[in-house]
Amino acid sequence: MAIYTKEEARQIMEKAMSFSTADACVINMGGSESGNIRYARNTVSTSGHRSNQTLAVEASFGKKSGTATVDEFDDESLESVVKRAEELAKLAPENPEFMVPLGPQTYDDSISFVESTANITPELRAEVAAKSIDPASEKDVTAAGFLNDSSGFSAMMNSNGLFAYNKSTDVDFTVTMRTNDGTGSGWVTRDFNDVNKFDAEEAAKVAIDKAVMSREARAIEPGKYTVILEPAASVDLLRNMTGSFNARTADEGRSFMSKDDGTKMGEKIVDERVNIWSDPLHPDVPTSTWNGEGMPLKKMKWIENGVVKNLAYSRYWAGQQGVDPVPFPSNFIMEGGDASREELIKSTKRGILVTRLWYIRSVDPQTLLYTGLTRDGTFYIENGEIRYPVKNFRFNESPIIMLNNLETLGEQVRINGNLIPYMKVRDFTFTSLSDAV
Repeated sequence: MAIYTKEEARQIMEKAMSFSTADACVINMGGSESGNIRYARNTVSTSGHRSNQTLAVEASFGKKSGTATVDEFDDESLESVVKRAEELAKLAPENPEFMVPLGPQTYDDSISFVESTANITPELRAEVAAKSIDPASEKDVTAAGFLNDSSGFSAMMNSNGLFAYNKSTDVDFTVTMRTNDGTGSGWVTRDFNDVNKFDAEEAAKVAIDKAVMSREARAIEPGKYTVILEPAASVDLLRNMTGSFNARTADEGRSFMSKDDGTKMGEKIVDERVNIWSDPLHPDVPTSTWNGEGMPLKKMKWIENGVVKNLAYSRYWAGQQGVDPVPFPSNFIMEGGDASREELIKSTKRGILVTRLWYIRSVDPQTLLYTGLTRDGTFYIENGEIRYPVKNFRFNESPIIMLNNLETLGEQVRINGNLIPYMKVRDFTFTSLSDAV
């Protein structure tokens, strides 16, 4: 059994804690049950089920810490793993940034667990695969996809009286569709806590339509174009941007948020329509309500009306700076508008529709300049209509410039545990062509 109730987890961790002789002890425990199905060439290739459980003990003497893990929870195993962690701690060098474990905390009740997702069956996974494979075969398209569903728990206890527990579920799906003549490619991804929100037929149709539409793409000149970015095309750029909301790297002059006389806290850095926040209790993207240090996670504004509202402070760095800690977000949510993808296309005189970006690499951390490639469906728009597919581009762009060139915000879509809107952006920089489909 890999999923333990709150009380079962507490009892096991209390037993382990009873063996501790360290100055401080932190125990993390987790487990999951997950199932999957994979298919390629319109045929299921693998399916399976995984069950995992683990308990990790971090023992500290002064500023010296050691960690050991175990996946058996009988008394002998628990005593052994605690003693092993303590032995390692005594051999370790001191950590100058060691923080004493937190005391008891109060957490909101998480909403990240959905029973129906935990009860997904092999038959349902097979149905999802069939809903990709059958329509692909009818359209002279080949499907390759993967569905993974999981339910799990995480728990934390320390010698200062803290105890935290969370259960969660997830279903993740991705499929690539390739036309059998090798000239067209489409792709889609979906992820939810609640499997009832997942429509496998709709997802497969999106990818198939993209593949069929992208056959025999034409080459057009690179340059600056108005683009409609689907959420999968912007999510990684935005995630890289939010990753720079780190107070320490900003204070030390190592990030985009740095400047000569401090940080960009309180400054307007993007279009005033940009609002980004995190919220572990958002019904569409719920997460745990505590982080790996046991700090409570609450709704937090990061950008409001284009202005930087908060930077994340670890407990150590907050102590150095004399401020309260601000936990890193567990998700991020960008406010959208009412426009649908189709409405954004209709409003575009000349531009490019981008399905996704990939192989993204940093060019300049100080300006957040990135490079990468478009993939799996890139289309030329003229006079409000998709005219034809175009060959993929290499891009060089910063999410900061992108969000300053914002024209229209569209509907929000969940992607990779975040909520991101469709966006219409002017002067997006494509630097060269790519022959890859």
